[in-house]
Amino acid sequence: MARKPPRRTRERILATALAMFNQFGEPTVATTSIAFEMGISPGNLYYHYHSKEQIVADLFAEFRREIETTLATPDKRLPNAEDCWLYLHLVFEAIWKYRFIYRDVNDLVARYHVVEVQFRRILAHKIRVAEQILGGLVKGGQMHAEPAEITTLAQNIVLVASYWMSFEFARDPKAVQDDRTLARGAFHVIALAAPYLEPRERELFDRLAKRYLD
Repeated sequence: MARKPPRRTRERILATALAMFNQFGEPTVATTSIAFEMGISPGNLYYHYHSKEQIVADLFAEFRREIETTLATPDKRLPNAEDCWLYLHLVFEAIWKYRFIYRDVNDLVARYHVVEVQFRRILAHKIRVAEQILGGLVKGGQMHAEPAEITTLAQNIVLVASYWMSFEFARDPKAVQDDRTLARGAFHVIALAAPYLEPRERELFDRLAKRYLD
């Protein structure tokens, strides 16, 4: 049997590591456990990744590419309330896919310099996009908020979205975290913006929020 190219093996390592990190938490998963799960020798894994830090760094790089591609505001028109829902849905999908990052974010930032740098940039990007979307809603007459309120609201939205998984885990470490966990997070993000919306947009948000809770 022909030997698989290194790139294929690296992809399998990343996919296996991501699944194990999500299930058990990154701090509890050793590279030897990843190798065992894949059915390869620790030496084979070491050939591709000399340390778990390199695996975490590559996974985080993939996550950053996905989140920055997802969070791109419309460049030919003002954003609207529907855009908010789309962005919120896509962001929480990415959070779920890489949920180990959000559950253990403070620990990862403390132990891995690359995560510290990258996550800071991701937070700044999220805040910038949130400000652009909220500002577009104001310009489009769908929302009423002063510039200072937009700044604060954008930061609070990113705060809740980014730390929801960690908050839920801290509340009950033994509870199963699933799509309902994300739905509750999305609802709380919506609740932050709802008081600033005009009546028609508020009605839309209330209707969609109820769907999330149901």
